[in-house]
Amino acid sequence: MNQEPTIRRRPRVPWLAATVRSATVLSATVIAAAVLAGAPAVSAQEEEPIVEGETATIRIGDRARAQIRLAFPKADLDAALGAADRGVAQEIEQTLRDDLAYSGIFNVQGPTELAVLTLTGERAHDFEQYRSLGNEVVLLATIKREDDKIVLEGRVYDLPSAQSITGKRYRGLPSQARRVAHTLADALHLQFTGRPGIALTTIAFQSDRDASNRQELYLMDYDGHNQRRISSHQSTSGFSDWSPTGDAIAYMSYFSGSPGIYYVDLQSNRKVPVYAGGSLNLSPSFSPDGKKIAFSHTSEINVDVYTCERECRNPRRLTTSRAIDTNPAWSPDGRHVAFTSDRSGKPNVYVMDVDGGNVRRLSFEGDYNDGACWRPDGTHLVYASRRSGFRFQVTETSLVDLATRTLTNGPDSYEEPCYAPDGRHLVFTVKRGRESQIHVMNADGTLWRQLTHQGNNLAADWSPFAQ
Repeated sequence: MNQEPTIRRRPRVPWLAATVRSATVLSATVIAAAVLAGAPAVSAQEEEPIVEGETATIRIGDRARAQIRLAFPKADLDAALGAADRGVAQEIEQTLRDDLAYSGIFNVQGPTELAVLTLTGERAHDFEQYRSLGNEVVLLATIKREDDKIVLEGRVYDLPSAQSITGKRYRGLPSQARRVAHTLADALHLQFTGRPGIALTTIAFQSDRDASNRQELYLMDYDGHNQRRISSHQSTSGFSDWSPTGDAIAYMSYFSGSPGIYYVDLQSNRKVPVYAGGSLNLSPSFSPDGKKIAFSHTSEINVDVYTCERECRNPRRLTTSRAIDTNPAWSPDGRHVAFTSDRSGKPNVYVMDVDGGNVRRLSFEGDYNDGACWRPDGTHLVYASRRSGFRFQVTETSLVDLATRTLTNGPDSYEEPCYAPDGRHLVFTVKRGRESQIHVMNADGTLWRQLTHQGNNLAADWSPFAQ
């Protein structure tokens, strides 16, 4: 008999065979230093525009428009850079190109596309050359060394007017090469959209790569780089949820024997118990103010949704039906909680007010719907929906008119979807046989990328924007 899959950040609830099993607790958690950033912060200062006079402004804004066509010729590397520094510079340049392309804001033409042009180094001439390929703006990057730091300078110009749009300068250690690039990419995203970018965000997930059948918490950069373990419970731990300010991660662990709710304070690297009473505590979800956590708790023989402060003794019960109610997810405005319930006979996604009232059903397609995640603007929920056999598809439903669309359609099982903080990207789990790996895609279901390859990886949760 096939085992039911695990859905969205959480282990299976008791009406099905549990996929998370108890393990022997050998030691307390060990949280790695500099967990969130992975490195010291990158310093930054804004440069004066090279072109005197008024600066140009190009902004996408709220209205949909075509991507900004950006010419990004090969970066100018200081001749004094040594071989090692040139390798770092190439990593910065390639990371910046990847970030800009993945943002979806820019249509980037790089050295390959620009090779057909005849460039002289004379700005007026070269700008016209870039324009001849349909580009609207150009990014000129310079990379050099100052003392022990690598310096990235980026200047963006409006091609029709040749006016400066922005200039940025960032310094970091060679080990921070990728972060330097991410910082400039996010600055340009903000410049052109008025909204933060996701290049500096982080994804939490769980993996068994270091110990078979013992899943621990891990972090990785938004593009899959810099994967690192942040817990050493030597027991099953995971199904995480970021606090809204990115200062903590709530998670479930068998650390004390039965599943309890904990959170990691990422500033102090301290593990803090939230609630471990009873026989089952699952599915933590932070409130948008970060002061409370919703979770599933077994009271006697029933599973219901509860809330409590970060460190609590007496959780408050929100659901009171005889059904199994689990997998809560707090809405961005703090007024509602989505959850999974089998009160209709099969698991479906419901939404209730934060006091437990006004319960309404959101999912009506498929025979198993679970693991809702809110779009950051609060207008949609994404979740896993079983449409045939044991395969799930990533599905999105509008809270305005209940319009539903399926974002995946393939031979594998696509589960545990979670929005990026920009609402334009999704992270999710692809299950193929016994293997589970984490992928990302655009929120419309296009442009997939696999982020993990080592061991089995699942239950990813995307951090808020970098502070």
